[in-house]
Amino acid sequence: QVQLVESGGGLVQPGGSLRLSCAASGSIRSIYGMGWYRQAPGKQRGLVAAISSGGSTNYLDSVKGRFTISRDNAKKVVYLQMNSLKPEDTAVYYCHAVIVTGLTGPRDYWGQGTQITVSS
Repeated sequence: QVQLVESGGGLVQPGGSLRLSCAASGSIRSIYGMGWYRQAPGKQRGLVAAISSGGSTNYLDSVKGRFTISRDNAKKVVYLQMNSLKPEDTAVYYCHAVIVTGLTGPRDYWGQGTQITVSS
């Protein structure tokens, strides 16, 4: 049983910062790519940032220069540092990972989602 547990969401004023964390646990053999997605009301879920097992990153254009994704492979944790937050960043943020367990090949796993609201 694999779980992704997110933390760090909440309410922040425009221009503020937040840091999201997502910890993977369970019978994990290896973790490939990890990332963060977001879904605003009435919109589809979309990629915000992703990081490979080797550390290569890619970002949604609108968050480049403001958000930084990182991971700690030993701890099985992925982070998203969000600076200069804007109201349009308001959404539910989901952690994603491609994980190999002792029983299965690479599969997609999702966290439960954490709400981020940017408002004054």
